[in-house]
Amino acid sequence: MSTLATATATVVQLPRRADAPIAAGQLADADLDRWANRLARLLLAGGVGVGSRIALAVDPAIEATVAEAAVRKIGAIPVPVAEGTAPVAGFGITTKERRAELTDTADWLVLDDRSTLRRYLVSSDAPLSGTDLRAVC
Repeated sequence: MSTLATATATVVQLPRRADAPIAAGQLADADLDRWANRLARLLLAGGVGVGSRIALAVDPAIEATVAEAAVRKIGAIPVPVAEGTAPVAGFGITTKERRAELTDTADWLVLDDRSTLRRYLVSSDAPLSGTDLRAVC
């Protein structure tokens, strides 16, 4: 049985394989893994690596789950950012809605920004390899 992450917010629909159906607002383990692989590749391309502290200011539950999974996949440390507090990391992941409340002390990857979505949707969802991880070390 798959574990499901649920959310009340609408999420961007990515291509799914027929073997991993999901219901509205739910994310199957296989999809979570593929989405996190895509985001992990964006983080690696941005120079994030093992031991990096990544600020997470993401509210919709599915996006937050994917972001945390991606950060952990590359051996980085997810640091949740509460509303109204400054991030304690040099890089962060957020959404357009949360970006306005955040300081510029971190380099923010805005998940629902058009340029981010374009890069995200064309990146590979294949499992990360040792070569992927060593590219930033």
